[in-house]
Amino acid sequence: MTILLKGTAGSLSLTPSIRKKLGAALGTFSMIHDGDRVMVGVSGGKDSLLLLEALLQFRRYSPVSFGLAACTLDMTGGLFDVSPFRSFCESRDVPFFLRQYPILDIVKSRNERSPCSLCATLRRGILSSATAEEGYNVLALGHNFDDAIETALLNLLETGRFRSFQPKIWQTRSSVWVIRPLVFASEDAIRDEAGRLGLPVRKNPCPYGEDTRRKEVKLLIKSLGTVYPNIRNNMMHALRSIDGADSWRDRTAPLCHESEESADDREH
Repeated sequence: MTILLKGTAGSLSLTPSIRKKLGAALGTFSMIHDGDRVMVGVSGGKDSLLLLEALLQFRRYSPVSFGLAACTLDMTGGLFDVSPFRSFCESRDVPFFLRQYPILDIVKSRNERSPCSLCATLRRGILSSATAEEGYNVLALGHNFDDAIETALLNLLETGRFRSFQPKIWQTRSSVWVIRPLVFASEDAIRDEAGRLGLPVRKNPCPYGEDTRRKEVKLLIKSLGTVYPNIRNNMMHALRSIDGADSWRDRTAPLCHESEESADDREH
């Protein structure tokens, strides 16, 4: 089911394409229910800021009544200027919360082969805990279409499993739902929309942002796209239509049950 969103009077409205993608994700995966209190994880990047703005516009016209707030995690432990995000939230009457944690120092000290995986796990855990501590029951993250297919291909190459993060998943440790309402929107579309709306996007302070395995996979998908133009949509279709009948699993072997949360924790 797709939830239809109307434009917003008195301010720049989301483009019809972004509204449609947002509504499709919210409806398909039943992400937000009446009475929910949603915390948006705002990193300062284009995805999270557009997600916050999109949910604000959705809430104005939605028959579903839900609370909305934002939380920024300062990975530098206090060196990152979050004032633009605080001002952005204040201008929209959205409660703003801040958590400071020296994630970058931890990642550097661990000297991980795949620092993005460790960082993602730490950030998600801290934001989930902050969501529960502040009285909210849903954490909304800004992962997009490209993030989903890149994660799937990266997992295939490094772990031998074609899987990605879930659009909606229950976190048992913090007792909150994690949702990703922009999962059907492409990175390019989000970048264009954030620029058009004049959102206060800030550069990611992560020193690994320009040299990671994820970037290698992004370039690989782009290269394959010159030969297979539909590869991105086909990968998303594969993620949404994985069938047990396609598996080469030994049917005589017992099934190994694994919680979705533990699988999500290993996303890249």
